[in-house]
Amino acid sequence: MKAITIFFLCCFIIMLPSKTHAQRKVPILIYHSIDEFKGSGSKELYVTPQNFEKQMIYLRDHGFTLLTFDRWKDIENVKKPIFITFDDGYKNNLHAFKILQNLTNEHFKPTGTIFVITDFIGRSNRLSEAEIKMMADSGIMSIQSHTATHPDLTKINGFEEELKGSKDKIQKITREPVIALSYPYGNTNDKVIAETKKYYSFGLTTTPELYSKKGYKDELYLLPRLYVKYSTSLDEFAKVVEGRVRE
Repeated sequence: MKAITIFFLCCFIIMLPSKTHAQRKVPILIYHSIDEFKGSGSKELYVTPQNFEKQMIYLRDHGFTLLTFDRWKDIENVKKPIFITFDDGYKNNLHAFKILQNLTNEHFKPTGTIFVITDFIGRSNRLSEAEIKMMADSGIMSIQSHTATHPDLTKINGFEEELKGSKDKIQKITREPVIALSYPYGNTNDKVIAETKKYYSFGLTTTPELYSKKGYKDELYLLPRLYVKYSTSLDEFAKVVEGRVRE
């Protein structure tokens, strides 16, 4: 009788659903400017092209798969999923695009997501419509929304132009779906989430942790991201993406 009980207990354990995928931690990285720091703005919001290239080579050489949000479900199926995101739509993000383009080969197909502020498109230090279209057409960069004017969404009343207007403008340029919103300053609340859900499938914060599926309400509208900074060494970068540091 004891042997039979042990046998059925073993069978039960084997048949339990695996928690591996549900608990896997996925890095969503946030960058701003990919350029040499020339003394204007916050230095820590810059990453030099050389350092960015080293970081992407690390991801390539250590088996990461770079995803965009239209491939969200692939986090369950690919080896070491990771998301590379850029906020604000700076013209110097072209450096990142060229680096990813140059690293692309038969076995490594890197992609990233640029969240643009649509009213800033075409300014001297921001991406133009032609550049946005070129990157979207390449399949390397997905262009998503960072609102129309970059307000703190928790402090405004009218959302349609910021959320729907920016989405429509990007889709008109790229002819590709816009499904993700990066909240300005990372700020959100229940009202903002409710408005975001009308137009988007994902909302991104700046909460500094790795993403893992927890099953709580609206978790896809509270996606965390980890900053990569000017001062981030390659060793620190490796620890972040491999989940070897305390979040």
